[in-house]
This record gives sequence, structure tokens and C-alpha cells, in this order.
Amino acid sequence: MKKYNRSQLREKIMFILYQLNICQKHQIPFQLEDIIKDNMEVENEFVKDVSFGIFTHEKEIDKMANKYLKDWTISRLGYPDQAILRIGIYELLYTDTPGVVAINEAIELAKKYSDDEVRKMINGVLDKVYHEETEK
Repeated sequence: MKKYNRSQLREKIMFILYQLNICQKHQIPFQLEDIIKDNMEVENEFVKDVSFGIFTHEKEIDKMANKYLKDWTISRLGYPDQAILRIGIYELLYTDTPGVVAINEAIELAKKYSDDEVRKMINGVLDKVYHEETEK
């Protein structure tokens, strides 16, 4: 049985959110629980909590992303980029993950799955969310 570190779990969450996006866009019926099970060999509370949390708060998360995306909206980003940004914003606003960790983890995923321009955009948005929303 494979043991995952938090970075690997975030990558799994990114894949789950990617699949969720496809299901929503193409109006394919889904159960989030099933998508999670398809991506995880063993049950994991972190993956479940973050996936369900993002699914539950998606509108607020997207609104926050759009607030800080310059001349752009989250819906215009590719699915992996949307997932990465949502994970970062969710962790900043709804978890006790330290802000610098949440941002760094999102940037590491973006380095792997996004181009430089989008990575910079994700970094900028998360930095603004961190400084302007979490330090109030």
C-alpha cells in the first residue's frame, strides 16, 4: 500500500478536480465520492476534506480568484490551472495550512502542469489572497 506525502496528495486532488470539471462541463452525472475512490487506492481524510471543501465552496473560491485575476477569469484557465488555483485559495481561506506552504505547494504543481505565464498568474492571485484576505 502506497503512502503519499501532502504534495502528492495535492496532486491527486488536482486530478480529482480536473475530472470533476469535465463531468460538470459535459453534464455527466457523478458522485464526488466515486471520483475520489477512482484516484485513491486507500481512503485519505485530507484528500476527501479538501475535495469536498472545494466542491462545496467553489462559487466563493472562483469569486475570490476572479477578484484578483487581471483581465481574466478562472473559467478561461485550463482545467489543471483551475484546479491548482482552487486548491491554493481553499487552503488559504478554509484550512490551517500555513499561507506560505499553501502558496508554495500550488506553485510547485503549477511548475509541473502549467506554463510560466499561468504559473505567475497563480502566484500573483494566491499572494494577493494571502495578503489581502487572510491577514484581516
